[in-house]
Amino acid sequence: MNELSAPPPDIPGVRTLDARSLRGLAHPLRMRLLDSLRYSGPATASQLAEKLGESSGATSYHLRQLAAHGFVEDDPERGKGRERWWKAVYKGTTFDSALLQDDDPEVRGAADFFLHEIATAHARNVSTWLGSRDSWPQEWAHASDLSSWTLRLTPELAKELGEKIHELLETYRDLPETEDDPRAEQVRIHTHAFPLHTD
Repeated sequence: MNELSAPPPDIPGVRTLDARSLRGLAHPLRMRLLDSLRYSGPATASQLAEKLGESSGATSYHLRQLAAHGFVEDDPERGKGRERWWKAVYKGTTFDSALLQDDDPEVRGAADFFLHEIATAHARNVSTWLGSRDSWPQEWAHASDLSSWTLRLTPELAKELGEKIHELLETYRDLPETEDDPRAEQVRIHTHAFPLHTD
């Protein structure tokens, strides 16, 4: 979960980014490492390097940077061998859009970079699904969705709509009936809402 809001709400398990932590996270490999640990579970630097096509030296360095900013930590249940296992500390992040207007140009740049990396990750997720959908059972092809709407809204109504969508999504988190169902999979939901010029 990556969310932009103003101001960010307090959500259990979700870290609100400030200027310092945002600068620590706003790096393409760090964001991919954190996403992998969130959605695929604990891993070593070597495992992440192989998965992401990076060197283990690079993944080790950036994992330590993520740890220094409190995004990842050692996984004591798996850290018994020679290699260090890492896990995500939070299930998601959110930040106040006021960081995009911060007095410090470095903070503004990190905020802008962070949002562009999220957009890139969303596009990568969709492309991966489209490229691999034939390998999934047919029921997933029917259950997937790739839709868009264009609505005429005020800023207040757009914010209200986003909040309602988020509230609905939260009702589907950690459903007991999916725990033992072998057909249950992780499903990625993206939401985008932004104004368009009509000329």
